[in-house]
Amino acid sequence: MTTNPVIAVLAGGTSAEREVSLGSGKAVALAMAYVHPTQLFVVDSDALPAGLDPARHIVFSTMHGVFGEDGSMQRLLDAAGVHYTGCNAKGSDLCFDKWRTRQSVSAMGVQVAPGRNFTAATKPTAAVLSADLGEQVVLKPNRQGSSVGLQMVSSKVGLEIALAGLRQGDWIAEKRILGRELTVGLLRGRAMGVVEIVPKSGVFDYTSKYTKGLTEYFAPAQISEELAAAVRGAAETAFAACGGRDYGRIDFMLSTDGELYLLEINTLPGMKETSLLPMSARCVGLDFVALCRELAAPAVERFQLALAVRK
Repeated sequence: MTTNPVIAVLAGGTSAEREVSLGSGKAVALAMAYVHPTQLFVVDSDALPAGLDPARHIVFSTMHGVFGEDGSMQRLLDAAGVHYTGCNAKGSDLCFDKWRTRQSVSAMGVQVAPGRNFTAATKPTAAVLSADLGEQVVLKPNRQGSSVGLQMVSSKVGLEIALAGLRQGDWIAEKRILGRELTVGLLRGRAMGVVEIVPKSGVFDYTSKYTKGLTEYFAPAQISEELAAAVRGAAETAFAACGGRDYGRIDFMLSTDGELYLLEINTLPGMKETSLLPMSARCVGLDFVALCRELAAPAVERFQLALAVRK
């Protein structure tokens, strides 16, 4: 067994975020090759790729969405005895479930917007929902990533139309918080730089996120150090509350009256050089290659510790 493992970068998958993942995987594989032997695996099914060897490989997954981030892949890696970067299966599953994330962080004092969880089969009426949350409502799938399925509704009629279109699945409705969107990356559970996201449409949806020129980013965010410290503290608390491991990225809304609300926790965030986690890392002096090295380091340590124990 080698003490210098090969970094197996997993990319692709079968989720709606496959193309995003392929871009992340290519960028990470190129960067990791500067510091470790590296091999890129393109995943085309909900299974581990052939050729993974627990005695040689550490997995650095850049897969997003269902199977990649929801704990399914992590459980397969655990069963195969393969060490991997990022959150374990339990933490991945919890963070991918937005409603359970809300419950976990709320219990630790991190604020979330008023909301309701329901299935398409048991969805409330628009009248009930607007009475509960107001007419400015965010609708989103409970278990999806990259703003897939995100809808912003601003009237009762719009809410009726949006609810009528929900035919299946588990959903969350939240009171829409107007203000500034902030995000911060975490490395070994510690928050890095705060980044502000300013979509030109006013909504950071899938189109704004992945279409060049539709969103501005400020890294670091143009906010006071006191507020930045509060964002970092809330991110660290939330990550720990949900069993986060190694790294992640946490998104917040800062309301117009200065209140901070958690949006979601991303356990395998986008990993192109221009993605939000690398932006956050650059705020604290980590370039992309250095960031990738640091993201992989805890898994390398776990691999080497297991090797030492077996000896």
